[in-house]
Amino acid sequence: MLGAPALAMLPRVADSLSFLYLETVRIIQDDTGICAQVDRAGRIDRVYLPVAALTCILMGPGTSITQPAMATLARHNTTVLWTGAGGVRMYSASQSSALTTTWLEKQARAWADDATRLAVAQRMFSLRFGDTVEPAVNLAQLRGLEGARMKTLYRSLADRNGIRGFKRNYDPHNWDTQSPVNQALSAANTALYGICHAAILGLGCTPALGFVHSGKQHAFVYDIADLYKARHTIPLAFTLHRSPNPEREARRRLREEFRAFRLLPQIINDLQWLFEPNNPSPPETVNPELVHLWDPDIGEVAAGVNHADHEPDW
Repeated sequence: MLGAPALAMLPRVADSLSFLYLETVRIIQDDTGICAQVDRAGRIDRVYLPVAALTCILMGPGTSITQPAMATLARHNTTVLWTGAGGVRMYSASQSSALTTTWLEKQARAWADDATRLAVAQRMFSLRFGDTVEPAVNLAQLRGLEGARMKTLYRSLADRNGIRGFKRNYDPHNWDTQSPVNQALSAANTALYGICHAAILGLGCTPALGFVHSGKQHAFVYDIADLYKARHTIPLAFTLHRSPNPEREARRRLREEFRAFRLLPQIINDLQWLFEPNNPSPPETVNPELVHLWDPDIGEVAAGVNHADHEPDW
C-alpha cells in the first residue's frame, strides 16, 4: 500500500505532471500502488499510475474505481474528474479534505462585494489582454473588447492555416459532423477545464463562485480557463485541422504544452494574484486536523476544548 504523503500544499500542485485521461479501465489499489487494468479476452493488463505526480485524473466512459484506490488518490490530493467521451463535458469532481480554507475565504469575500468582484474581473481581463485595465472600464466594455479580440484571433488563425469559412461550433449531440478544428478545440478546452478545476480545488477554492461567469457550479473554472485559451488551446486546435484524430492529438499536444510552459505553476500564481495582487505568496502550512472556531469579535478561537466558564452541576 502507498503510504500517506505529507500535507499536499501548493508546491505539490504546481510541480505535478498535469492530467491523465482514461477510458474503459478499472482503477484499483494493489500491494504495489494504484493501477489501471483492462480485461483483454481474459488476460488482465495493468499499468501503474504515478499518482503522487498527477494533479488530476479524468475518468471517461467505461471507467470504474475502487474505494481503496479513491482513498489513496485523496491522500495524495489528486483530483478525480468524471467526464464524458474524450474528456468532453465534465460531470463531477472530488476534493481532498486536507486543505485549509484560507484562499476559499479570500475568494468568498472578494465575490460577495460588488466592488471587489468587479476588481477581480478586471484583473482577469488584464491577464487576457496582457495589459493593465483601467478601473473606469466597465465589464460591458471589456466583454466587447474581448469579443472583438477573439474574432480577430479566429480569423487570423484560419487564414494562417488555409481554412475558409470557419465558425466556432460545439454540439455534443452531433459530434462526428463537426470540423476537426471544432473537435480539437472542444477536447482541448475540456482538458484545460480539468486542469484549472484541479488547480482551483488544490488551492482550496470553490469552482462555483465565478467573477465573470455566474450561475453554474463550474463558473470559476470557466473564468480561469478563459485566461489561457487564446495562448494555448485555440492556436493548437487550428494546427490540427487535418488530423485524423483531432481530439486525442489535442489532449496529447496540450499535455506537452503544460509541461513545456509550466502552465500549472502559472495557474496557481495567477489565482493567488487575483485575490492578493499585492501579496500573492501562499499561506503558511497549517495542520488541517486543527479546525478552529469563528468569532465575530476576536476572530479564530481554538476548537476541541470546552469553553464553558464553569463545570456543570451534574
